[in-house]
Amino acid sequence: MAQIYSDQAQFIFEALQKKFPDARCELEFRTPFELLIATILSAQCTDERVNLVTASLFAEANTPQAINALGQIELENKIRSLGLFHNKAKNILAACRVLVEDFAGQVPENIDLLQQLPGVGRKTADVVVSNAFGIPALAVDTHVFRVAHRLGLVRGNTPIKVETELMQLFPRERWTLVHHLLIFQGRRICVARKPNCQECPVNHVCKMYQEVGKTQLV
Repeated sequence: MAQIYSDQAQFIFEALQKKFPDARCELEFRTPFELLIATILSAQCTDERVNLVTASLFAEANTPQAINALGQIELENKIRSLGLFHNKAKNILAACRVLVEDFAGQVPENIDLLQQLPGVGRKTADVVVSNAFGIPALAVDTHVFRVAHRLGLVRGNTPIKVETELMQLFPRERWTLVHHLLIFQGRRICVARKPNCQECPVNHVCKMYQEVGKTQLV
């Protein structure tokens, strides 16, 4: 399907880029493996809290082999403050075993191969390939899903449908930055419960703002 780069989408991209010139991945990492683990840990948790935990964790163990050596209980203790620590530790250890056994300890640069790892879904795979390997991808988390719908850029009712629609709307070379811009917008302005519409640089082209009215959104 041919890409459609509408005037509205282009305006939104340029306005958000001007508003958030530093839009980037806020998880701290040095290697693809560190980003993989940090992204798994970030489920239902803020990047700031994850960074606090991984700073200590990665100082001791930042390879699949080293994580495996920790074992379930010790890994749980190191990530306990993040919540869902039991399942996260279980998935991380299982993913590390697969990396060692099937990928020689290296994180694959392929979205489909990444999704073969336990605990790794489409969003996590997109985040890793785009930020660790520089391969264009458009991960859809709760912020991207919410903001894209509110702006009227998409209609899909699942993350994968929203991802597909956004990829059709923006050129491939902008996918990764679009992801970061929508996340920054969702975290700083277009928050879930009480969006700060008065500070939004694109409120006059926002579908929800026009339909619901500013008095009900602020």
